[in-house]
Amino acid sequence: MTATPAIEETVAEKAAQEAARPGWQASLKLGFERRAETTVLVQREHRGPLRVQKALYPEGRDLCHAIVLHPPGGVAGGDRLEISVAAAPGARVLLTTPGAGKWYRSGGRPAQQGLTVRVARDAVVEWLPQETIVFDGADATMHSRVELAGGGLFCGWEILCLGRTAAGERFATGRLDLATRIERDGQPLWVERGQLAGGSAWLAAAAGLAGQPVSATLLLAGRAIHREWLDACRTLAVTDGLLAGVSALPEVLVARCLAPQAEVARAWLSEVWKLLRPLALGRAAVVPRIWST
Repeated sequence: MTATPAIEETVAEKAAQEAARPGWQASLKLGFERRAETTVLVQREHRGPLRVQKALYPEGRDLCHAIVLHPPGGVAGGDRLEISVAAAPGARVLLTTPGAGKWYRSGGRPAQQGLTVRVARDAVVEWLPQETIVFDGADATMHSRVELAGGGLFCGWEILCLGRTAAGERFATGRLDLATRIERDGQPLWVERGQLAGGSAWLAAAAGLAGQPVSATLLLAGRAIHREWLDACRTLAVTDGLLAGVSALPEVLVARCLAPQAEVARAWLSEVWKLLRPLALGRAAVVPRIWST
């Protein structure tokens, strides 16, 4: 069956409309301070569709939880998001998202997200967003930069799902540009850069993603990494087709996994986080309630 001229014209019109759509230019700046025994959200500036509604204290007043909202629900071609988080000396912060992030087919226009986290002396920032689903045909750039002062600690993860696996979609076309840099007092602790092309042989290669649509990484940086931390992480059960490993530099612990589904990767990373948090932060892990809704 061949398309009629009317259908072809409608498709062309929709494509032209998408190409002409102005992308969202959004930014969010958050600042946290320690005042007496409370971590306070003192700066909350936004432009475009990025928000934090309120400070939450499910673990006590010293540690502030915040949920980063992106009301459109996904990132489309031409969108540019910038998120900046600053934790002043002694502040304790945990940030997450209300659901999976989505990067849509780009329509020929790249989309970008930048994350900058500044962690002052003796402050802690945990960046634990829910998974990111990269649709087939997306053209996405995701860059993260963490700047630690002496005694500051950062724990963050990223869970990437290439294609909508529930619908049988794979990342056959498109591009994903990733970069993460963590430094302390201007000196690099961790620098990583990668590009994934849709349909690349690297997605199936044993030395690449081994045919798994989901890849995830947890980074703990700013503390001396003890051997017993690694040993404890390596005792965690690995099931459901998961491929996982844990390694370390002197002040960076790296936990990675490949999985057939985002839920499997998130469950394993959550167990790593629950194990490391008492060791590195001296407090038990309290799972954000939003993860269960």
